[in-house]
Amino acid sequence: MRRLLSADPATSAGSAGPAASVLPSTPGNVAGGAGGADAASAAAPGPAATPRGFDLDRAWRLHPQVSVRPESFGALLYHFGTRRLSFLKEPGLLALVEALATHESVRAAAVAVGLPAADLGRYQGALATLAASQMLVEGSGR
Repeated sequence: MRRLLSADPATSAGSAGPAASVLPSTPGNVAGGAGGADAASAAAPGPAATPRGFDLDRAWRLHPQVSVRPESFGALLYHFGTRRLSFLKEPGLLALVEALATHESVRAAAVAVGLPAADLGRYQGALATLAASQMLVEGSGR
């Protein structure tokens, strides 16, 4: 189970923006978040999976097996292939993720949803975590 852009002070200490915290999940108990190693956090991240290496000028989209369920706090993302659940804890992140498929880059999607360019850096870590967990994949959905 993942929480993205959480306001948890334990995970955001020393960071300029909201932290992306990762909680382990098991395929049989996605909502419980107990037990098992999280493959996305255990695997060595590639260049597109680290906040500094996550390219905001590339096209990204939700994986075709990911379903988005809007909630009062943001949204739940469920990947039917990996059986992983992620929480989007901020409406701005949800709007950005939903706009990715129809834009040529993360920056263009941010402009389209009204996120100031100065704020984009604070979303970069959460987007990198989503990419590392296969919730986001490179390429546009057009």
